[in-house]
Amino acid sequence: MTQYAVPIRPQPTVPVQGSDRPFPVRRILCVGRNYAAHRREMGGDDRDPPFFFSKPADAVVPPGADVPYPSATSDLHHEIELVVAIGEGGSIFGFAVGVDLTRRDLQNGFKAKGQPWDAAKGFDASAPVSAIVPAIGIVPRGRITLGVNGETRQDGQVADMIWSVEEILVEAGKLWKLEAGDLVFTGTPEGVGPLARGDRVEGSVEGVGSLSFRIV
Repeated sequence: MTQYAVPIRPQPTVPVQGSDRPFPVRRILCVGRNYAAHRREMGGDDRDPPFFFSKPADAVVPPGADVPYPSATSDLHHEIELVVAIGEGGSIFGFAVGVDLTRRDLQNGFKAKGQPWDAAKGFDASAPVSAIVPAIGIVPRGRITLGVNGETRQDGQVADMIWSVEEILVEAGKLWKLEAGDLVFTGTPEGVGPLARGDRVEGSVEGVGSLSFRIV
């Protein structure tokens, strides 16, 4: 048996709806500014090729778990997203509801200096995800919403994405070999905003499911 210099950490996983076999997370890729209104909200208005950033696999927060308010920020933001789970051979295994949590103040500072966003996007517990719904040949295109303490903040349609799920996977495949276990966050509609300790966040994607967590 191989001996390691430090203990091996448990494999991050996400439950699969209707199965007792969880989905092992290999890595998380995210698409930025993929809804026109959100792109305008963040200071852009065009259809450039999609750009990607990443989060570590252990940024995943499984359904039902609380999310700790991160260090080094006073402006934590929510971004509701359709998540694509990749299966064998780079195929679509299924879909989930995810929230891309962002240290917005850090991100704005990095952008102003032309620096990478890693600390703003890839921090611990920055990727709450619902159970994965296995794909049945239909890509979700319906309503996507997020509310905080019962108040709706984000309300859009997946069909309004600038780059479709299929296009996103083609573009990502030019940069990485998509493998089983990858999660791809596909962008967020307008209405992103701040979160505080004690907030209850509830998100949903029509045809996929819902996600709920508390900021502690």
